Amino acid sequence: QTRGWFFTLHAIATMVFDSVAFKNVISTGLVLDSKGNKMSKHVGNVVNPFEMMDKYGADPVRFYMMTNSEPWDNLKFDQDGVDEVRRKFFGTLYNTYSFFSLYANVDGFDYSQPEVPIEERPEIDRWILSVLHTLIKGVDKELAEYDPTRAGRLIESFVNDDLSNWYVRLNRKRFWGKEMDKNKLSAYQTLYMCLETVAKLLAPFSPFYADRLYLDLTAVTGRDNVCSVHLAKFPEADDSFIDKDLEIRMSMAQKITSMVLALRRKVNIKVRQPLQAIMIPAIDEEQQRHIDAVKDLIISEVNVKELKFVVGSDVLVKKVKCNFRTMGKKFGKLMKAVAAQMDALSQEDIASLEKNGCIALNIDGQEAVVEVADVDIISEDIPGWLVSNEGNLTVALEVELTEELKNEGMARELINRIQNLRKDTGLEITDRINVTVSHNERILAAVNGFADYIKTQVLADSIMLENNDGAEVDLDGLTAFIKVDKV
Repeated sequence: QTRGWFFTLHAIATMVFDSVAFKNVISTGLVLDSKGNKMSKHVGNVVNPFEMMDKYGADPVRFYMMTNSEPWDNLKFDQDGVDEVRRKFFGTLYNTYSFFSLYANVDGFDYSQPEVPIEERPEIDRWILSVLHTLIKGVDKELAEYDPTRAGRLIESFVNDDLSNWYVRLNRKRFWGKEMDKNKLSAYQTLYMCLETVAKLLAPFSPFYADRLYLDLTAVTGRDNVCSVHLAKFPEADDSFIDKDLEIRMSMAQKITSMVLALRRKVNIKVRQPLQAIMIPAIDEEQQRHIDAVKDLIISEVNVKELKFVVGSDVLVKKVKCNFRTMGKKFGKLMKAVAAQMDALSQEDIASLEKNGCIALNIDGQEAVVEVADVDIISEDIPGWLVSNEGNLTVALEVELTEELKNEGMARELINRIQNLRKDTGLEITDRINVTVSHNERILAAVNGFADYIKTQVLADSIMLENNDGAEVDLDGLTAFIKVDKV
């Protein structure tokens, strides 16, 4: 009986009817346990759907079942997966709305102000709106092709990766300003438009959550003049908002940032610790142009001093590693000869493979086309650098630390701890302070080199190094005492 309820729930969640003849129906597969076994009371692996909905909510259960696997495939139901959807997707969307509503309520934003023309908005606003309308196109296309799984994943990716982790994170300070100037108004209108559109796109997948989000938004603005998201018009993409070139270069910034941060984690170097440089061997002028357009953003996000483009193979040496499992099926008896030629590829040949996506080999008079998906292209680390590859993009990060970089890193650690103490002691963001830090050679070097920078960041009139009875803090493994006094 419980399996029957699960099957019914899954069928309701994923069944799509033709709007005219009701002749196209998605037939769902079986709902299995997390290990792929058939649910059975005898085995004891039955999961009660009502308990899942009581614990995680109906919408997370529904969204998980619609996006975890194609509806016509069997679904391995894992309640940890439902919890992950609840936390990562619904939690992220809730936090994004909470951030918006917090500042919108303070500033009295109700969307009654004139719309800021798209061409007058900052590039970051134009980017997220372009991605939003590309999302509308994608979701509409997948639903028209009876694939709610891919449609739901597009929405999830937009909320987690583009809206929350990139747009909101990069634009927090725009909402902090005192005056509602054009820049701040554009930020409010852009974020509101994203949240409202997401609510409408999400409605077929998560009807209750989407309706609450939509009503909370429109209760203030009065837009659409309908009493439910399910009565609102489904979003339509506007090509005038879409800028593919802008999307490409911002995607490049996101990808490079992610790669560099992963390299930092590999050697356990915090983002607050400045590093000297990243090197990128662009595969062509177009890639270099896209990266150069977002160069300052990348440098800021990964906290390096410079981004350099390198040409030729003298600095970064690459190797090609064949995937014998897939290539063996593809080339059969030719595989050994193909592998030998791939091992002998020059750096120029490897660059051509990355750029063109394939390379044609002559094997005893027969043509063998090797695609970039058939191989792994690996860059060798060079002394003092770490190298990462992702598709046709290669990034090298300089990880050697000079004394000046170490001192700046310590200064940034100090700033972080002092800012935390400001919050803990209830100081207003405009209050001036005097700072006392316990004496230490590493702290002394940091303060001597970056005193003005530290004081500017924490609004300090002075910073002194002497013993004090302040709060004990950890500064990257160093114990120190910091005292903050309001001026």
